[in-house]
Amino acid sequence: MADILPDDESYWSTIRAQYSPSREFINLENGYFGMPADPVRAALRRYQDEVDRDNAFFLRTRWSARLARVKALLAGFTGVAPDELLITRSAVESLNVLLQGYPFEAGDAILMAQHDYDVSHDVVRMTAARKGLEVVELDVPYDLEDDDAVVALYADAITPRTRVLLITHVVHRTGRIMPVARLAALARERGIDAIVDGAHALAQLEYTLPQLGAPFAAFNLHKWVGAPLGTGLLYIARERIGDIAPLYGDVSFASTNIDKLGQVGTVPPAPIMAIEDALAFHAAIGGKAKEARLRWLARRWMDQVRDVPGVRVYTPRAPRQHCGLGAFGIAGMPAADVVHRLMDEHRIFTVTRRLGDLEIVRVTPHLYNGPEDLDALAAAIRQWAPPR
Repeated sequence: MADILPDDESYWSTIRAQYSPSREFINLENGYFGMPADPVRAALRRYQDEVDRDNAFFLRTRWSARLARVKALLAGFTGVAPDELLITRSAVESLNVLLQGYPFEAGDAILMAQHDYDVSHDVVRMTAARKGLEVVELDVPYDLEDDDAVVALYADAITPRTRVLLITHVVHRTGRIMPVARLAALARERGIDAIVDGAHALAQLEYTLPQLGAPFAAFNLHKWVGAPLGTGLLYIARERIGDIAPLYGDVSFASTNIDKLGQVGTVPPAPIMAIEDALAFHAAIGGKAKEARLRWLARRWMDQVRDVPGVRVYTPRAPRQHCGLGAFGIAGMPAADVVHRLMDEHRIFTVTRRLGDLEIVRVTPHLYNGPEDLDALAAAIRQWAPPR
């Protein structure tokens, strides 16, 4: 297949036609979870019918093989081995498994950033309180677009007590793509472990896990992969599985078997089986083309308002430092008011996020959004920008 251009509306309209978003509003808040494409939703219903119909017979005779197939497909997609992956319910669950099971000793330190996910902060602080750890929180300015300077900030914050470096790949507040591979390399050089929070990165960006260079990582499958809600992924390098103690009680697996970390009781099989269909839909488009389209959609609105007086875009200008996520603010208008007026006056749905002491408006288009959706957002922002 020839390279698909991100502005080829004749092609992308065929992709948009395979989604069924609400017609009551323009949804530009797809960062919470990504709408599965219609083929994935149809597969989910078929799988649920199959499970409900066959009941325990399915779980006892078919489920293990179906699960193994999905894990094998995820392994091919991520570039690691199936026995290094565990399907979870979310990136948050994966981070809980990693951080609560990590072999910390009292006095160790965890280095994280203010821009990391709020619940990640909660997990870190809870773990620190239980295990007598120090938490070092680094402030990485949102407008610091020099990757060398970012890496230097982390390097300066590492101390002899630092044991773990938590790295967010795509910042959920601003869309900033962090130099995750360089930060993971820094961690290795200093003899500490990197844990990557890739909740927004997987299938928004085109990469494989070995390229990150980290032994531990947590992901969502229900965001940009397009799998049903309630599916996540945990990666642990094979040689490090034995270092992580189970969060959930289980003594039936060897200490080096990643399945020891997944005893959460009976899980719904249908959403997990539909991961296969989500991966197939993603592959049919191609990760490179999808990333380029999401970045193009983001730039469609950002380029129209970035230099408007009174408007501040909190997402880096350089295309390599952002993809689909973006954020902005309007001088003199609280972010919550912007969000309410966008919905009330223009039927555009967005969300506020915290950025340090600021509240900002986050915008996350999806493949089912067209340029007219982003143009409508940009027009509203320009309309409300304060006069010169």
